[in-house]
Formats: sequence, C-alpha cells, structure tokens
Amino acid sequence: MRITDIRCARIGRSPVLRILTDEGIDGFAEIEHSKPYVAGTLGVFSPLLIGADPTEVERCMLRIRRMGASKPWGAIASAIEIALWDVAGKALGVPVHRLLGGKVRDRVRVYNGGVRTTLGSHTPEDYAASMAYMAAAPENFSIIKEGVGLHGFMAPHTPGFLYNDLREGPLHPNRGFLTPSGISRVVDAVAAMKDVLGPDRRLALDMGPGWAVPDAIRVLRELERFDIAWAEDILTGDFVPWNDVAGYREITTATTVPTHTGEQLYLRQNFRELIETRAVRVIGPDPGDVGGLAELKWIAEFADLYGIGIAPHGVSSGLLGLAALIQVSATLPDNLIAFEYPVAMDPWWYDIVDGFTDPIVKDGYVTVGDRPGLGVEFDRTAARAHLDPADAGFFDWTSAED
Repeated sequence: MRITDIRCARIGRSPVLRILTDEGIDGFAEIEHSKPYVAGTLGVFSPLLIGADPTEVERCMLRIRRMGASKPWGAIASAIEIALWDVAGKALGVPVHRLLGGKVRDRVRVYNGGVRTTLGSHTPEDYAASMAYMAAAPENFSIIKEGVGLHGFMAPHTPGFLYNDLREGPLHPNRGFLTPSGISRVVDAVAAMKDVLGPDRRLALDMGPGWAVPDAIRVLRELERFDIAWAEDILTGDFVPWNDVAGYREITTATTVPTHTGEQLYLRQNFRELIETRAVRVIGPDPGDVGGLAELKWIAEFADLYGIGIAPHGVSSGLLGLAALIQVSATLPDNLIAFEYPVAMDPWWYDIVDGFTDPIVKDGYVTVGDRPGLGVEFDRTAARAHLDPADAGFFDWTSAED
C-alpha cells in the first residue's frame, strides 16, 4: 500500500485532513477549528510522504516529525499521524487501540469543557448559573472545567483586574500581577461554582496563561478548601511556545491543588523536564498538537513512572478528534483521569459521521468500540454538502490533474 495524496479541506468550520492510498483505503483526522490557517503548511509535509507505506506509521513520522513545533505548528504533523493510524486500522480490519497495544478499559471518563452556555457579565452569580447549566447536562459529567483568571473573559469584565492595563486580542494575551479585586473575583467565582456542584462532582479550573508565581501560590492556597480537580495552564499553556518548568515546580510544591499544563507542547522531549522534576501533578497533552496518538501514549506511560496524572486536552477537536481520543485513552495506564470531551462546532456534524453510540456520553463515560480504524466513517454524500466550493473534490479518488 502506498500514499497517493494528502488533502485538507474545511467541512463547515473544521479543517479535516485526508490521506489517500493506492488500495482505495483512506484515513481522516480533524484539526481544531480555532487554527484553520495551519492547513497552509500541508505542502511542507505531503511531498515527504507520497509513495510511502501508510501502515508503517513510525517510519512515516520519522520523515516529517522534525518539521512541527509547539501549538499551533504541530497540528498538521499530528493530524497526519492520526490519519495514518486510521488507514492502518482499516487496512488490517482492527480498531486503532489494538495497534497501540490494546485497550485496558471498555469505557473512558470524559470531563466537560465544551458543553456550556454564556457567562453574561462574569459575576460570581453568572459563574454559578453556568455551572448549574453544565451540571444539568444529560452527559452527567463528574468533572467540569471552567475558565477563570486570565483564561477567557473574566479579566476584561472585572475593573482593575491587573495592575497592568489589559491588552485586546484573542488567545489570552494578558499577563502580570493581579490586584486584590482580581484575586477576590477568582476566589468568589470558584466558591459560587462549587456551591452549585456540591461535594460529589469536581471542578477543574482553566486559569491562564500569564499569572505571576506569587499570585498563583496565594490564590491556589485559598482554593484548597474547594477540592479543585486541577489548576490548568496558570503560567504557560495555550499558544505559549515555551514552558516555565521551574515556575510550575515552585507553585506545585506550595499548594495541594493539583497543577496541570501541556496542551501546547509538541513531542515527548518538551515534556521530559516537566515530568522528571515533577513540576506539575497532571499533564494535558492534546493528540492534535503533541504529535499524535502514539506520542501521547508514550508521554502518558513516562508520566505514570513519576506518579503524574494525565487528562488529555481536546475540546475544539470535533468528532474526529473525539474518535481519536477514545482510541488512545482506551490504552493509557492507570494515571488517566479523564479526557476533555469535544463537541461538534455545527449540529449537522452528528448527521455526517457514523460510528458513535447514542448517546455518546452516558454517566460521564464514553464506550470504547471495536470498529476498524478510528471507528467512525463519513456519510460522504451528506458531508459534501458542507464543503467549500473550492474543496468540492475533497472526497474524490482522482486528483485534479487526472
């Protein structure tokens, strides 16, 4: 079997990568909807793989792995790896989890990051109302994550949140020291959310990036009484192309609130110091950014040696991202806590992808299936209706030149 083409197209708002082969088997992967521009780098990777055997996944990745980087620039390499596993599983008639060593669990816990409502004016009352909405979701999540502090929009909705003036722009652009009113807003919002959740569900906090170490220690100590599942990306994280290992370790050793980071990191090498120094209690690599499924599994196994938990990221990765997370999470060691549950950006996605159980999540868990590859397939006729006209030939088997 040989790779004949690699394509990327937008289906609705989500970039989807497709690997074609000379035996009529293809594989797919989805890229976070928040970074469609990375598709423009596909031309760097595809010439290195045309003609290669897609079932030799590691040999293929050795050709392209060095061309990636921290989020968002590892997305294409990661998507290619996931799509290669999809091809290999279909070719052999087995699910990807069998190729990764086999499943060790029949269901996987998920945590909520994507089933949510608006936060209004970002008052503690608004956070409580949002938490009530998520707690009432039919998925019955046991862990629910909410953004506070410098993640999301708490800061611009709180006068005098930072001693610095706030910057405008996407992707969490602010950093610096919090004022007393900023610190109080974080603590009050968490108290309001935990009051809604009660003792039987856990609250995870997406908090940064951008905090100063002293503020992080002070706030996390104040939050210890609320049994927080983890404090995520408080120093570095989403779209920050470096990692502050020493800063995280200082915070981790000063509080009982579990610290968490890693969604932006590409490859195992960038997790090594974080894990070996036990700088955080939980890591959260995203298969769509870290280098793919086998890379995430290696990192999880390594973290398990050091007693560090794993809660993989993936909220914006769509239904194909969900399928990939199910496959790899089924094979992870006992340090797995839960993975972040992705939802489709558009409701019609649930009509163009087949292979999930109905409902997908029951009592906070997803079921691990045994269909070949990633376990899902497109209704290609239905999916074509949502392609951009420029991508009309995405599902064709012949190239434009043919």
